[in-house]
Amino acid sequence: MATRVANDKGKQRAGVTTPPPTPQAAAAAAKRGRLCDIIIGGKYRILSPIGSGSFGELYSAENVEDGDDKVAVKLESSSVKYPQLPREAKIYNILRGGLGFPKLRYFGTEGIYNVLVVDLLGPSLEDLLNFCARNFSLKTTLMLGLQILARVEYLHMNCLLHRDIKPENFLMGLGEERARVFMIDFGLAKRYYRPRTCTHITYNERHELVGTARYASVRAHYAEQGRRDDLESVGYLLMYFLRGRLPWQGISADTRRQKYEKIAESKSTLPLNVLCSGIPTEFYMYMKYCRSLHFEEQPDYAYLRQLFQVLFKAQRFLHDCLYDWVDIKQETADEFQQRLIDEEEQQQRKAKYERRLSRRRHIDVPR
Repeated sequence: MATRVANDKGKQRAGVTTPPPTPQAAAAAAKRGRLCDIIIGGKYRILSPIGSGSFGELYSAENVEDGDDKVAVKLESSSVKYPQLPREAKIYNILRGGLGFPKLRYFGTEGIYNVLVVDLLGPSLEDLLNFCARNFSLKTTLMLGLQILARVEYLHMNCLLHRDIKPENFLMGLGEERARVFMIDFGLAKRYYRPRTCTHITYNERHELVGTARYASVRAHYAEQGRRDDLESVGYLLMYFLRGRLPWQGISADTRRQKYEKIAESKSTLPLNVLCSGIPTEFYMYMKYCRSLHFEEQPDYAYLRQLFQVLFKAQRFLHDCLYDWVDIKQETADEFQQRLIDEEEQQQRKAKYERRLSRRRHIDVPR
């Protein structure tokens, strides 16, 4: 501390001053200060910003009664014309109990904000791709792909489409769930089927793109999306994991609309065998199947899973959840430590049982 003060004084003597914060930085700091004063749902205090989703800002927060209980908080202004968080909270409730979906902890209005509180998760698959030098191994890609397919299938089982499949919307869990993939951000999700009336949404080709152009299906650029489009996006996502980029990345144009049109043209004109060249045939078969589906057709999820499961076994991979980013030495140390804890707990249970048995014998001895 003394050195820092001396340095600061030296800078002042030399005429060097620290530049004042920009108006944007000052406003952000003031906003964080105000947010930290709010106890959300009488239980959660905001800590720091995480980022932003398709709608709203994301913050980490903690339970004021249990500092170890960390959550994620999504905020949007309660005065927006078309609020999205009430709808997203409803979707989280529909998906409640599904494996690989964060639990909804709270939804309500706090001051000038609509507030959504869910489980705090780990890094996104985009973050991990960057950590792994911009590509995943085939083993990691397949382990992730099987989980992502399961999430999409569960979403579709509940009559919902995601419509924004991208690596930022899949996060790894924390702690005991660090090997599990979670699907998040349902701001663009849509109901495709209504069980009460047994009606499916109708197909039309008067639609602008909904979602992220890089991973959107060919038809998503101009038409209503269905289950097939989510699945096609998953295919692009997996190829992106293997290669670190897709052929239409880097396309430039004068306007966003023109750029999207060029991306759509690239996707539709590039033959599938060229798109899938240099990677296992199963990815070509996956993409060919997804593009062949009719708008209202029920996808064969079991067939798609089997494609990757058979490939996984053919490569003699072990489903050990050791992804490319896992520190094997640390994971082995953690497993050893957990084994010691389990053995200690087992010994404690055994000792407790023997003490109970000893007391019972003492009581049963005739006097």
